[in-house]
Amino acid sequence: MELLENVKTRVYKFGNKEADGNREMKNLLGGKGANLAEMSSIGIPVPPGFTITTEVCTEYNQLGEEAAMGFIRDEVESAIANIENIMGTKFGDKENPLLISVRSGARVSMPGMMDTVLNLGLNDDAVLGIAKQTNNERFAWDSYRRFIQMYGGVVLGMKPESKEDIDPFEEIMEALKHKRDIELDTEFTIQDLKDLVYDFKEAVKKRTGHDFPTDPWDQLTGAIIAVFNSWNGDRAIYYRNMNGYPSEWGTAVNVQAMVYGNMGLDSGTGVCFTRDAATGENIFNGEYLIDAQGEDVVAGVRTPQQITKIGSQRWAELAQVEEEDRIANYPSLEELMPEIYKELNEYQEKLELHYRDMQDMEFTIQQGKLWILQTRNGKRTGAAMVKIAMDSCKEGLITEEEALLQIEPNKLDELLHPVFDPKALASAQAIAQGLPASPGAATGKIVFFADEAARYKSSILVRIETSPEDLEGMNIARGILTARGGMTSHAAVVARGMGKCCVSGAGALKIDYKSRTLTVDGHEYHEGDWISLNGSTGHIFEGKVPTIEPELSGEFAEIMDLSEKFTKMQVRTNADSPKDAQVARNFGAQGIGLTRTEHMFFEVDRIKAMREMILADTVKGRKEALKELLPMQRSDFEGIFEAMAGLPVTVRLLDPPLHEFVPHQLETQRSLAEDMHITLQEVKNKVAELEEFNPMLGHRGCRLGITYPEITEMQARAIIEAALNLKERGIVAKPEIMVPLIGTIAEFESQEAIIRATADKVFEERNDTVEYLVGTMIEIPRAALTADLIAKKADFFSFGTNDLTQMAFGYSRDDAGKFLPIYIEKGILKVDPFEVLDQEGVGQLVEIGTTKGRSTKKDLKVGICGEHGGEPSSVEFCYNTGMNYVSCSPYRVPIARVAAAQAAIKATR
Repeated sequence: MELLENVKTRVYKFGNKEADGNREMKNLLGGKGANLAEMSSIGIPVPPGFTITTEVCTEYNQLGEEAAMGFIRDEVESAIANIENIMGTKFGDKENPLLISVRSGARVSMPGMMDTVLNLGLNDDAVLGIAKQTNNERFAWDSYRRFIQMYGGVVLGMKPESKEDIDPFEEIMEALKHKRDIELDTEFTIQDLKDLVYDFKEAVKKRTGHDFPTDPWDQLTGAIIAVFNSWNGDRAIYYRNMNGYPSEWGTAVNVQAMVYGNMGLDSGTGVCFTRDAATGENIFNGEYLIDAQGEDVVAGVRTPQQITKIGSQRWAELAQVEEEDRIANYPSLEELMPEIYKELNEYQEKLELHYRDMQDMEFTIQQGKLWILQTRNGKRTGAAMVKIAMDSCKEGLITEEEALLQIEPNKLDELLHPVFDPKALASAQAIAQGLPASPGAATGKIVFFADEAARYKSSILVRIETSPEDLEGMNIARGILTARGGMTSHAAVVARGMGKCCVSGAGALKIDYKSRTLTVDGHEYHEGDWISLNGSTGHIFEGKVPTIEPELSGEFAEIMDLSEKFTKMQVRTNADSPKDAQVARNFGAQGIGLTRTEHMFFEVDRIKAMREMILADTVKGRKEALKELLPMQRSDFEGIFEAMAGLPVTVRLLDPPLHEFVPHQLETQRSLAEDMHITLQEVKNKVAELEEFNPMLGHRGCRLGITYPEITEMQARAIIEAALNLKERGIVAKPEIMVPLIGTIAEFESQEAIIRATADKVFEERNDTVEYLVGTMIEIPRAALTADLIAKKADFFSFGTNDLTQMAFGYSRDDAGKFLPIYIEKGILKVDPFEVLDQEGVGQLVEIGTTKGRSTKKDLKVGICGEHGGEPSSVEFCYNTGMNYVSCSPYRVPIARVAAAQAAIKATR
């Protein structure tokens, strides 16, 4: 086995229109390496080089430096020789040295997250050879200075010692500028650059205790190891966690011959896009700089110029630059170097046609010769993504299926919620960051209590955490901010259902309800102060940041129509009000998969009757209170059924523990006691009696209906009467009554009997009927394991994967935020299982429940109504499991629709 390990290919060469790899090998060569190989194979001028595979990164992490470098040493030496042959230079030679770059390259683009070293191979001898070879002494010493600075920081750890310190090399450069009374790097003389090289090497010796490495092979080994190490650097880990990329992927290492854009006025560097990455417009665009290196374009030290003439003219109009001034001082590459532009334009057309997607390219012009350094599928806004996919489809570049597969479903969020004005965001002051619980943008004045949300026209509800009692205030507020809670906390779930901007779990916030203050890093904010929330990134900004309404393009509707053409699994919505139902229907929802009846009880005119029902000591007393609630519930259901006319609506019976409905504030308790003509102590006793050690596993769900059957009876009556009322008006209602939290068939049978008896009674009273279903929520593992028994009685199953995940893992959803981030950081879990369905464990329960249920009832309707119903990979799992539908919050319906269509397309490939 060890022999086989040693003979497998670990280094893949490319250059001179040849390559060992291709674009299909991204998992092995990384995105950059696969694309460099592909470009070389199709005749694009790419600086020659080689890619060390991601497998070597894994071997390095598992076996250590000595073993990993031992595996690749001979292959690397052979690959360097190949570059030497193509370039006509020699690695380590004094007279004609080969200089190389060493870059990372994961299978997905992770810009700026890992390390790069340029100009590798320089030393005190090679710098003289480069100066002589190029006849440009300044260029040679500036390259040497840059190399020591970059290598020192990336490989030798010459970073600032604290966050207050500046980069040690920058400190030396600033001291020399001060001494010479200059401001810019370009003002250094050749002697200044030589002095900097000497001072840099002295700083390295002083800080590390070792001389700066002069042997190019030692330099190369150090750079390769540094790139491998950067895969597990803080930046890369954070980025991976943010995007859900697994740590075991590893990174490839790309080594290429250096080409230079800073060798005079016939040289330059730039970045370009085959289409506009912001708008999706089909127009070649980008920026370049003459006599510059690649990082200069990105760093913003110099103002880059536009590549195309039309781009330059558009820029000039915005910058209010006259045409004569533009031509003289800011010409486009098309005007300045027409032959180079023509060649670049040919390559961008060729690459987009070849990859059949918008490309993001980097290039360098070295003394009149154009080199393409990189191409990749360009990152783009949600609006651009939709337009590019549909335009490419109409142009015949891609098929309809490919257009759908180009869509990142989650990016559709950007099109559905208010967004901050990008111009205003650029100067906004961020004060903290939490979890991006519900996307969108919100600006308002701070309020700390839900019942005061209406105090200001625009408010942000700031809470340590929210509870169902806060529902009305959450609805009134423009946005919600909590110090605790995760992506499936109460605040997050309810906010997403409302399409409300929410940032949760912002642990840096110190909230004091008594003083009505919010403190972050010693800065105190008071009630009435303006703050702004970015629910798409989790950022919290000081003051007012202007927002703009998103414009839904015609292409958005076309993508939705295309999804409908290919999807086989329906998408429903989780909606608790007619407004939510209508929003979801407008987005294409094909029914409601979850209506939570408990949310209806928290409105001011209902909570009193609900509390009276809870505090009643007798069945008669409870029925009296429920009689008051009946018309309110019936009216709610009528509104929802009407909004979803002709489509199925699944209504979940009362689920939360009763203690969530009783007042916990002394003032409210006193008021309730007066209204009910009982003592304050009696109210306090009842509240205490309802407290539970573990309410999530306590007196809730079907257990409430079994203990208090009159609750189930009232809700069933309200649902059936509402459906009959609509029928009288000629509107078709399709109620599906769902019993929550069952673990045994007996629990379901108990509730089903009440529901059907109540329905029969109403039918008799009204001398009319409607069709309805009675099913259950599968959210307890035992229910999934005994699904064949439950299916004998249940008309449908809906998997409540929030609770199913909680019970399968044994994690408290509301407390998991304390340890889940550490689990993910340590690699114990790859993702938060409350955000992305755990297909390995919880998924097995779903598959078992579905299979067993349909073994009893072949045509059993099966769906999912947890938060996972709007998460793309979970939607794909649901499709592959054979579900009839997924259900998600209204603003995630378009996302789920695209994900469902993609799942159907992938299944046929």
